[in-house]
Amino acid sequence: MAKVRFDISVSLDGFITGPNPRLEAPLGDGGMQLHDWAFRLATWRERHGLEGGELGADADVVSELLASVGAFVMGRGMFGGGEGPWGDEPWEGWWGDEPPFHAPVFVLTHHAREPLVKQGGTTFSFVTDGIEAALEEAKAAASENDVSIAGGGDVVRQSLNAGLVDEFQIHLAPVVLGDGVRLLERLDPERVRLERVRVIDSPTVTHLRYRVLS
Repeated sequence: MAKVRFDISVSLDGFITGPNPRLEAPLGDGGMQLHDWAFRLATWRERHGLEGGELGADADVVSELLASVGAFVMGRGMFGGGEGPWGDEPWEGWWGDEPPFHAPVFVLTHHAREPLVKQGGTTFSFVTDGIEAALEEAKAAASENDVSIAGGGDVVRQSLNAGLVDEFQIHLAPVVLGDGVRLLERLDPERVRLERVRVIDSPTVTHLRYRVLS
């Protein structure tokens, strides 16, 4: 059965970005360290058009999470482009000419915009009717496959508090950031009850999968 889920790297002190995010450092100071475990993997590198890389348990986790996704949902901050109206010549985001999604991506925003078609099968569609509408459009596009909430933290929290997430996986990195955007805060304890279903450990990261109980 298709699921709504998210997979996200988190520091030991609970942050998904470092402090002071900006154009040249979208994940803030030190934030890229959260993903060092993935950058070296063959499955991650292949997805980004690169050769080589390592195999093993971490690579298998990345392969698993990518294989079952049919569509993505993300916030405007993760897409890129600041705040307010898009303007006459809107920026096309952080992701370049051939983004790594290779699937439909639905961007949650307050400002309408025409879909943006990129190489490699990625089309960004912009949804102004809230998280439930974005997820419904993503489910329709994904067909029998899963919908992945790619981020950022606010979209993840909205989805959890609305009871819209089936399961999620945290990739707990041995990194301390000290400040930034926290993942699991301002959650409704009545809506977010969890069951741990899997732990995979490696020297560079711990993968923790949780089911959200209805």
